[in-house]
Amino acid sequence: MRIYCINSDNSNISNKEEFSLMDIKGDIRNLRKPITLDMQKVHLDCASCDARSISFLKHCTPEQVEKINKVKSCVHYKKGQVIFYEDNLAQGIYCLSAGVVKLVKSSEDGREQIIRFSQRGEFLGYRALISEEPFVASAECVEDSVACFIPRDTFLDVLAQNPRINLEMMKSLCHELGIADEKIASLAHKSVRERLAETLIVLHDTFKDSGKHNEEEEMIHIALPREDIANIVGTATETLIRLLSEFNKEGLIELQGKRIKLLNIQKLEKIASMA
Repeated sequence: MRIYCINSDNSNISNKEEFSLMDIKGDIRNLRKPITLDMQKVHLDCASCDARSISFLKHCTPEQVEKINKVKSCVHYKKGQVIFYEDNLAQGIYCLSAGVVKLVKSSEDGREQIIRFSQRGEFLGYRALISEEPFVASAECVEDSVACFIPRDTFLDVLAQNPRINLEMMKSLCHELGIADEKIASLAHKSVRERLAETLIVLHDTFKDSGKHNEEEEMIHIALPREDIANIVGTATETLIRLLSEFNKEGLIELQGKRIKLLNIQKLEKIASMA
């Protein structure tokens, strides 16, 4: 069965993109989410892509860059759209050219756990591709994003030809495993207050923007719903809101709508037992 992706303005009928149903839904649990089809294909040149220059594909030879450029496809996703779903098989990998994506794992009862965030220059799905196993989580856009898909065979050919990319990928995998170990230890041994302080610091460090002015340098440069922050901390949303209010009153943070500014990182590190 095939369905068609149509731009939201119903224009460019000849440029509609065709997707198989299994490309969009691979698990009956995901049927609780609406199928959104107004994704738009965009053209990007790998040779001049800023995102590639900060990814492990920066080590590609010009010939390898051209090889990828010929077969890759780039799609603009809107906030809330899903790039791939857990339990689907990886047909390739995705390079995030713009935006922020959260990796979310679902339980049988519909609850979701945020595993981690990915941003520009990072790759999605390479663990599933290398291990030849289904995706362990879904990739949902936190903001409008652009992801470039590289087919499996092309990516594996480049890996086989380029030991430096293999090494960089191993480093990335080890880094992710280290973060996962720290998260498990944090959930097991730290209080909710400690975990919140740690989460705020991690979010701040993850989404740093060196291009911002000095007065904004302690801002967490991503507007996450309180539910998502509570999910990361591992607590109820009501508890998260209460603790944020306490941190605000203590002069540790400043709440600006959905955005959070860290006023005393040193004290937050002490609370989180990170100092």
